[in-house]
Amino acid sequence: MKVPIARPLVGEEEIAAVADVMRSGMLAQGSVVTEFESRFADYCGAAHAIGVNSGTAALHAALLAAGVGPGDSVVVPAFTFFATASSVSMCGATPLFADVDPATFNIDPDSVAALIRPDTRAVVGVHLFGQPFDVGAVREVCDDHNLVLVEDAAQAHGAEYHGRRAGSLADLACFSFYPTKNMTTGEGGMVTTDDDALAERVRLLINHGQSQKYLHSAVGYNYRMTNIDAAIGLVQLGRLEGFNERRIENARYLDRHLAGTGLATPCVAPGVRHVYHQYVVKLPAGYPLTRDTFMSALGGKGIGTAVHYPIPVNRQPVYENERASCPASDDLAASVVSLPVHPAVTDEELAYICEAVRELQAA
Repeated sequence: MKVPIARPLVGEEEIAAVADVMRSGMLAQGSVVTEFESRFADYCGAAHAIGVNSGTAALHAALLAAGVGPGDSVVVPAFTFFATASSVSMCGATPLFADVDPATFNIDPDSVAALIRPDTRAVVGVHLFGQPFDVGAVREVCDDHNLVLVEDAAQAHGAEYHGRRAGSLADLACFSFYPTKNMTTGEGGMVTTDDDALAERVRLLINHGQSQKYLHSAVGYNYRMTNIDAAIGLVQLGRLEGFNERRIENARYLDRHLAGTGLATPCVAPGVRHVYHQYVVKLPAGYPLTRDTFMSALGGKGIGTAVHYPIPVNRQPVYENERASCPASDDLAASVVSLPVHPAVTDEELAYICEAVRELQAA
């Protein structure tokens, strides 16, 4: 049996939607993008959604729109994907690395508060692996210091924090539609916000700084989403809740059937809806196998695994001068493993995964 760690779910409806755009001849940004933006904003409960060509572009444009630039610093978690920090550097600003909660893996509000400097402009909190960070606590820190709060929701389409969806929880939010995300456009991203001025600024920045055709009021970028991407996105958005419910069901099965195996299964904070972009377990101290041996053994049985993420961002070579003490991030980077949870995983495959883990633990 082969159970891959990820498997994008696209079908005939997505193919037909793309074919319609191809036949129309309007392949670049146009009315299909506008419709996707409108529906995505409604889904998130945000006033505005601006389609872009990647999650990284979303982060970069959002930070620029918030006024982040040279001489500024921005607090980001150390345990996240590289783009959370690199987008700060792309603005000419300095990332300050906060540690994370060892239970939820999300940014630690106390660590955020301890890092604030006079030059700090913003905080980027990541809804890591599909679970919202403690937005209320981080927002309180931001309000105390007059900072912009940005959600990195690249892994959290449909996640909820106390009844509100990701994308409506901060000043700006950024999504990715990479193929392995909870929904995809092939590549692509989205910025959401309730602030009219921020939305206008993002739209300007992603289209070469054009306030009208061939009139450039800022130095901008070519970050536009295409009608082809948006056509896929419209179909995928309609399927997203079904995808997420299956992810949640799969995660609950894994929670139940991995209990007693010695693995630390995901901790879900009160009041949140975790949508399990990844199902990440931790091999605690004293577990009978090393992580490499554990992954190799499952791989030998056809079960895909991955490490998200093996090196905290503050320990990447490019940030050697920004290294901070983030012990929880260091520990997680050395001990976590992602198991298949995507909606294409069948009940039979879930049982196979759990049986394989139990056999390893007993060996």
